[in-house]
Amino acid sequence: MAINLLNDKGMPLQRQRMSWKDMVGKPISKLDDDAFTRVRIILMNGVELDAVRTKQIALRCNGQARLQLAELMRVEQHQATTINWLLGPDHSPIETTIGYEQTAIEVTASVAQLEPDPYLAQAYRFGLLEDFDHLYRYTALLDRLEGKDANNITQGYTDIVPARATLFHHRAPEHELVEPYPADAALATKLHALTLTGGEYQTHDYYMNIGPMFADPMARQLYAEIASVESQHITHYGSMLNPNESVLEKLLLSEACEVWNYAGCAQQETNPRIKALWEQFLDYELGHLQAAMRLFEEVEGRDPAELLGDGKLPPFIEYRSQRGFVRKVVETETQLRKRGTEFVDESQEGKSSLEYRKAVNAGGSPSEAVAATYSWMPGTELMREQVEGLPT
Repeated sequence: MAINLLNDKGMPLQRQRMSWKDMVGKPISKLDDDAFTRVRIILMNGVELDAVRTKQIALRCNGQARLQLAELMRVEQHQATTINWLLGPDHSPIETTIGYEQTAIEVTASVAQLEPDPYLAQAYRFGLLEDFDHLYRYTALLDRLEGKDANNITQGYTDIVPARATLFHHRAPEHELVEPYPADAALATKLHALTLTGGEYQTHDYYMNIGPMFADPMARQLYAEIASVESQHITHYGSMLNPNESVLEKLLLSEACEVWNYAGCAQQETNPRIKALWEQFLDYELGHLQAAMRLFEEVEGRDPAELLGDGKLPPFIEYRSQRGFVRKVVETETQLRKRGTEFVDESQEGKSSLEYRKAVNAGGSPSEAVAATYSWMPGTELMREQVEGLPT
């Protein structure tokens, strides 16, 4: 897909209008659509919501761009609605959660392999291992509360086994940060960090909203525990972003990030109806990027090529099973921990994290309790050995 960020104009912002009927279309099918269609939907909802969030911050910091930011946010709110409403009521809240964790695993694994900066690639692999374990814990919850096999959602693309146990994910804030990318980092590096930050934000927000809705005490505790870890992941990935970028610099990169992600989704989508939507929103985002570039030039007096280079898009996230890569990371890096901004062996972990973990786990670990005696296998409920003393 030969798109150039500097030259392709897209659809003018004034023509981007959607009715409620346009926004609330037919959902995808939980079982009939490919799991990677759901992965793209979940990711792009996160990317859109983060784009709105970035503009809300910019609105508070830049008086000259207020009207343009308000216009962009109106369209992007409706884009996010259109995307998020593609997940229908055939998904239970825990099944949607399984989809969120599969998205985190497969997208992060692809980004870790695309990332040109070795240190940041290590940081992606570190976060990947934690989301991988979350999938296992929520799979146990799905079996416990609904008697369902999570493989119906993951469709066999993603392994469901423990990794670095969630019990060990809880770290003191000073050991959560990573070093930010430099100002002259590759465009790909900047887009990777923005994408993962947005994805983790929406996962955190979903868990914070849906967790209190459960009556089961174990479910309520598990969502609370993993929502806390997802908050750490927002800090982990968000701290990769260079803090010296101006607000309008961040706005321009956010729009470029949306273009890059929609182009990748459109190229790889297998559902023709959803592919047409990705193409429509790619056209929208190219129009948004034009508005952001004009603001960058007029308000800051800077050339967008300073950030976008020759305008060519970096390689896309690959929407396919990353099983082989993930297994290698699980085998070789599960024992790693954080000390400051370094990745170290578990024997060298920062002491304040040990103290923090002792405090939050003082009443027991929900993620350990939910998976106690649980081991996933195909057809779990049929193959499980009968517990002595219980009726058949």
